[in-house]
Amino acid sequence: MRRLRQLAERTPPGRERYVDLLRALAITMVVLGHWGVTVIGYEHGRPAGRSALADLPWTWPLTWVAQVMPVFFLVGGYANAASLAARRRRGGSATGWLVDRSARLVRPTTTLLLVLAAGATVATLRGAEATQVRTVVWFATIPLWFLVAYFAVVALTPPMVALHRRFGLVVPAALVALVALGDLGRLLGPAGLADGNYLFAWLAVHQLGFAWYDATRPAQPTSDTPGAGRPGRSAATGVGPHDAVGRADGRRGHERTGLRRRELPLSPRAGTILLAGGLVTLVLLTVVGPYPVAMLHVPGERLDNAAPPSLALLAAAAAQLGLILLLRGPAGRWLRRSGPWQAVIAVNAVVLTVFLWHLTAAILLVGLLDALGVLPTAPVGTATWWAWRIPWLAALAVVLAVLVAVFGPIEARTRRPSGPPGGRGRARAHGRVSTALAVAGYAALVAGLLLNSLAPKEAAEPLGLPAPALVAYLAGAGLLRLLRSGWGSRG
Repeated sequence: MRRLRQLAERTPPGRERYVDLLRALAITMVVLGHWGVTVIGYEHGRPAGRSALADLPWTWPLTWVAQVMPVFFLVGGYANAASLAARRRRGGSATGWLVDRSARLVRPTTTLLLVLAAGATVATLRGAEATQVRTVVWFATIPLWFLVAYFAVVALTPPMVALHRRFGLVVPAALVALVALGDLGRLLGPAGLADGNYLFAWLAVHQLGFAWYDATRPAQPTSDTPGAGRPGRSAATGVGPHDAVGRADGRRGHERTGLRRRELPLSPRAGTILLAGGLVTLVLLTVVGPYPVAMLHVPGERLDNAAPPSLALLAAAAAQLGLILLLRGPAGRWLRRSGPWQAVIAVNAVVLTVFLWHLTAAILLVGLLDALGVLPTAPVGTATWWAWRIPWLAALAVVLAVLVAVFGPIEARTRRPSGPPGGRGRARAHGRVSTALAVAGYAALVAGLLLNSLAPKEAAEPLGLPAPALVAYLAGAGLLRLLRSGWGSRG
């Protein structure tokens, strides 16, 4: 508690604390949502899980708020724009930023993958079926779908920031148009046209984070961490920690008008327009149009708004952004209080760990309750099923707390350097070779995680993960680690 108080007291006055609150709330909603809608039963004598959404259609409109992936990419865009600007103000390069930015994402993720692979190996050696091992590991790695997209948008941040500086809000508008084109492919063919939506949709929301940052850039540089008083001291994850830094180019976005402007309008009026417009569009697309009402996957639906992200999901994102803007003022005043701000700092210190391990916590609890013969398997929607929700969530929270206590320090202790190693001379040392190596490192991370996500969940994988996926990911992580140590910086 003393450490949290110190961090809270050292928070620079210009920090956009609301961004940190949104990240903490979003991760909480993801965790509780996944846990809350999970139905546990038995298949072929073994515990199995599925989503309750198909049995509870009245909950589908609630997913318009519960689907918070847009919030992650919004605050991620703000964070990435802020930290990249801070890096450049200190004389650093985009390549150096990419290399350092990977640390907070890679280390906790690598830990998860290695622990799962080790556990799967032990289970296989003890006689467990390789297909069963793969199913368990596949479920535990579902959160990595998010990191596939997020690693990609982080790698693309420098060129996308350059596009934002030149074209402003035209960029996300163009990306939304590409998402609409992909949706036409899903509706009329070819369906593969929609695969690009996995990138285009999240890039569009990420760009809005750039615009939010441009609208709130304070005059003085501050730190990369909630509560930290010196640059680079991070208590939040690479998924969203940010620097509140001075304006990078000294030009005001409001000198431009229309979609060419770089600043996101933050007024309550803008929030009202976005909320109303997003909701109206969402109703038209889902009630009148061909899109499902649910913003999460529902078995049996012709379309899936989340995989790949659809135009309807972007309409929900617009409505969420409107609500975020409307609550920004009251939330900002509330976060000036020490207690709430300390809680936000605490969550952000281990936010990625919480996200990565929350389904592993469910696996461990199900295994324990099954071994004890007390696994709750009441039918969905019954009084017994609802009665189990609170103790179920509480038990999962306890298991996750233990996992966070064990693995959270790996994330919390990761620190970014306050500036380029060796000053400006070292910053200029990043040449084409080191840039290519950094991009290759990110590409290997994405390829590895994508291969794992696309591999069948019942494939015979003794490691629980496809060997090529694990090798590709570890190669990317290792390459970025070498670059962080200074290797290749003269190339």
